[in-house]
Amino acid sequence: MKKNGIKIKKENAERFRKYLIEQNLLIKDLKINKDEEFVYFPVNDYPNKISSFEPVKMEFEKIKEKPKSYKDIALIPAKFKKKLPTSYDVIGDILIIKIPKELMYYKRQIGKALMKVNKNITTVCHTNPVTGEFRTHNLEVISGKKSTFTIHKEYGLNFYLDISKAYFSPRLSEERKRIADLVKTGEIVIDMFAGIAPFSIMIAKYAKPKIVYAFDKNKDAINYALENIRLNKVIDKIEMIHADSKDIKNVLLKKVSRVDRIIMNLPFTAHKYFPNALSLISDRCVIHYYTIIEEKKIKGRLKELEKMGHENKILYTECKIRKIKTYSPREFYIGIDITAKKKMPM
Repeated sequence: MKKNGIKIKKENAERFRKYLIEQNLLIKDLKINKDEEFVYFPVNDYPNKISSFEPVKMEFEKIKEKPKSYKDIALIPAKFKKKLPTSYDVIGDILIIKIPKELMYYKRQIGKALMKVNKNITTVCHTNPVTGEFRTHNLEVISGKKSTFTIHKEYGLNFYLDISKAYFSPRLSEERKRIADLVKTGEIVIDMFAGIAPFSIMIAKYAKPKIVYAFDKNKDAINYALENIRLNKVIDKIEMIHADSKDIKNVLLKKVSRVDRIIMNLPFTAHKYFPNALSLISDRCVIHYYTIIEEKKIKGRLKELEKMGHENKILYTECKIRKIKTYSPREFYIGIDITAKKKMPM
């Protein structure tokens, strides 16, 4: 059906559009038409104060309303929609979501809905909890390309990885940049659980460390890290080391005389390696320790870390706790910045 419209020369169109919006005359759910010379606005009435327009009657296409959430368009029974996850991770062009067991029958429909709402996504994966020594995802592709390789971008950096072979969290982007901003010129930095090296590369790119020694046990992660170091042009600032961080002191024995900053991003088990980190301190050092833990257990974990410090003759002069993100209804991903100092012999 033809609607009332207003014909305006292109050079006057933007100013006139704003006026129509101010006067509540523009029909916002219809598309504005254009040709080489004129713009045609759909209106519900003609303005009284302006006469320099030409009224027209024409067809205006309806604007398709975009769904606000994948939940709105997922083709599953209404009674299950409340159980759909509210959050998911996007790594490059891959979306990772954990679907509840009772909804797994509808995983294909959920995957298709997610792709419709997230136009830059080419693959949707269902994941079980991250497990195993290398904390890799147990993935099932439920929509899109059958590939788990991607390129993730953050702060102007590119990270190549296969998400089924190496762990990576896009939610730590701001945390990685925060740490890089703290690093002082000439620091020697140790990244104990580097993975594909996002912390190390961020520091090398946006700070001026003397060197970053990046450790990891996962050979696949090391290979991607080496590629990422090359691609982001920080090959002169990072040394990747394929080794267990339990052997870190022996590996670094002939390489460094001091350590200024240590990054310990290994949620759930970083505390097991804390004595290994403390053994590297020769004078003063900042440790960035990360863990996933229930809130009621945070104080207990702090006491555990303090005890390790006492046993290794290390004094903590400052300790700052930050909740970075919610991991589960009861657990938080927290970061603890510890300024540690070697106790002087009496």
